[in-house]
Amino acid sequence: MSTQASIEVRGVHKRFGPTVALDGMTFAVLPGQVTGFVGPNGAGKSTTMRVIVGLDAPDGGTALVDGRPYRSLRHPMSHLGALLDAAAIQPSRSGYNHLLWLARSQGLPARRVDEVTERVGLQSAIRRKAGGYSLGMRQRLGIAAALLGDPPVLMLDEPFNGLDPEGIIWMREFLASLASQGRAVLVSSHLMSELQDTADHLVVVGRGRVVADTSMSELLARVSGGRVLLRTPVTARALSILEQAGAAVAVTGQDTLEISGLPAERVVALLSEQKVPFSEVSARRASLEEAYLELTKDAVQYRAEQASGGAR
Repeated sequence: MSTQASIEVRGVHKRFGPTVALDGMTFAVLPGQVTGFVGPNGAGKSTTMRVIVGLDAPDGGTALVDGRPYRSLRHPMSHLGALLDAAAIQPSRSGYNHLLWLARSQGLPARRVDEVTERVGLQSAIRRKAGGYSLGMRQRLGIAAALLGDPPVLMLDEPFNGLDPEGIIWMREFLASLASQGRAVLVSSHLMSELQDTADHLVVVGRGRVVADTSMSELLARVSGGRVLLRTPVTARALSILEQAGAAVAVTGQDTLEISGLPAERVVALLSEQKVPFSEVSARRASLEEAYLELTKDAVQYRAEQASGGAR
């Protein structure tokens, strides 16, 4: 698998009048993995994606697809497939004809329409007018369009929106299958639980800048901070023993303690030595939502101050 970046965003700046949308946005998307792209509203996610596909011109910096600007590619959908707005369809046109005119615009054969329709499970609705599609069906149609050119890079903005539980499970498996084929996949989403189960890598943004660019496992381990969960019927006794050993201990429930400063193995050894009963000792794994809120709290506060007129 190549480690060359499939998407490379370098120092991109963008203003809309007095508003700074992007302030040196810099990150790369590598092949063979799903990269989650997350941040609060107004953080610059959608603007960055629009810059990548040439819909917005940056004031500074570059955004490249396989080393070239997207707008310079002769058949761009064969390099990068994008879903930015599931509602961007002509409602009186059938799903099939929507895909067919896109295929023709890229010099692709009509059989690709049937192939991608089957891939996203839209066969039963593809001849109907797209204006009657549910949001979930529009998402599938948009993903089918992104796949038309069989591109090595996919960029999807909020693909989980409008999907029912069965559709969400399908989407998780679908994204994982794309990455397993060696494709680079960039996914923006507000559904943290879905990204936690899907993304290998995360780019977290706030106020138009990258605030974290790391693997999912590294981020969750960092935010977890080595905390250990203990369940015991004798919390007071366990608390005393662990504090004497140098741990920081907090009571989080009638029979639960949260411990910092000692690994789980050492907690087990101490409690066993002192014959303290316990039913669980486990390393506490933070959720992606917790990590996200911790990383973006400054950006959220900044946005709130601007909305209230407090920022200067």
